[in-house]
Amino acid sequence: MKKVILSAAVALGALAANAQAVEQPGFFDNWSIGLDGGVTTPMHHAPFFADMRGVAGLHIQKQITPAFALGVESAFGVNTSSWKGRVHSTTAFDNSYVGMYGAVDLFNLFGGYNCSTRPFTIEAVAGAGWGHDYINRAEQEGMREDWNYFATKVGLNFNFNVSKAVTISLKPSINWNMTDGNNFYNPGGWSQTSCAYDKNKATFNLMAGVSYNFGSGFNCVQPYNQAEIDALNGQINDLRGQLDACVATAGAWQAKAGELAAELEACKNKKPEVQVVKEVANQYNSVRFVFFRIGSSVITADQMPNVTMIADYMKSHPESKVVIKGYASKDGNYDFNVKLAQARAESVKNALVSKYKIKADRISAEGEGIGNMFEEESWNRVSICTLEQGK
Repeated sequence: MKKVILSAAVALGALAANAQAVEQPGFFDNWSIGLDGGVTTPMHHAPFFADMRGVAGLHIQKQITPAFALGVESAFGVNTSSWKGRVHSTTAFDNSYVGMYGAVDLFNLFGGYNCSTRPFTIEAVAGAGWGHDYINRAEQEGMREDWNYFATKVGLNFNFNVSKAVTISLKPSINWNMTDGNNFYNPGGWSQTSCAYDKNKATFNLMAGVSYNFGSGFNCVQPYNQAEIDALNGQINDLRGQLDACVATAGAWQAKAGELAAELEACKNKKPEVQVVKEVANQYNSVRFVFFRIGSSVITADQMPNVTMIADYMKSHPESKVVIKGYASKDGNYDFNVKLAQARAESVKNALVSKYKIKADRISAEGEGIGNMFEEESWNRVSICTLEQGK
């Protein structure tokens, strides 16, 4: 019994060791059922091979963890005593055994479960149950009773996993008749002593079995790691902070977009400012016009004679000066036209300085903006040059 208890303790240790490594299945998962067949022979006071007889049985097993299983099994010894003319039973079997057992997978226990079915494993098995002899042990005294006894078992299972569902096993084991360890006959009948492991009442069994396995086995799970979880939580909090910052920035840009949209709408609704240009005094009949094409401040060839006339006059009158005022029509963007008017005045000045060598301090160039002196709109794209007689 001590060996049985020790085996159970080892199995429970294996159960605890694997609790965090695999996902625990339900009650109806990982069952197996199988048939066993082989031979059995007494271990003492009998010829080993001469008294060998066939044995057949059935087992049902539940795999609790990858390293530990519980099961029930039966074994029936074939009636061979009648072949030799000995006292025998009237059934096809001389004896039977029905019991429970625990099995420890030594590979998974010591090597660890690798999350897959191994092609070959070895199990240590220990069990106990009810033994029954169908042969009359005391016929010479006129007693015709069958014999019941408490039995224990230890053995090994060499398992070849042909597939995930089918396992073929070789099962050597030893069974002990525990309550008939030192039986003896007295006038009152057969007597028995307390439990004892006696080789004289032990049998050696060599069985082969085939099992069909139900269920999906054991799924590995990631062990709980607080440090990794804390690190992931830190990353999540950082990402949340970045998201909040992005939301705040997006809100600011949306507000800015609203302001710009309001300014754009105000510009669309703003009426252009038209500057009224007073008529230029022409006391000396010395006003010349230089006209420009739309959107341009370049003096074209047909307008250059007007510039030449201004230059000739200023060369003939060294003390004279010229005031150039540039204008633009109201077509197009207002701000652009204001700049264009200034550029047209500067264009005439630059021509006088660079082409005709008139000193710049004798020339005043100003942009007057939008002009409306002429009914013909294109005429308002002009630089009006007024010559002043020197004193």
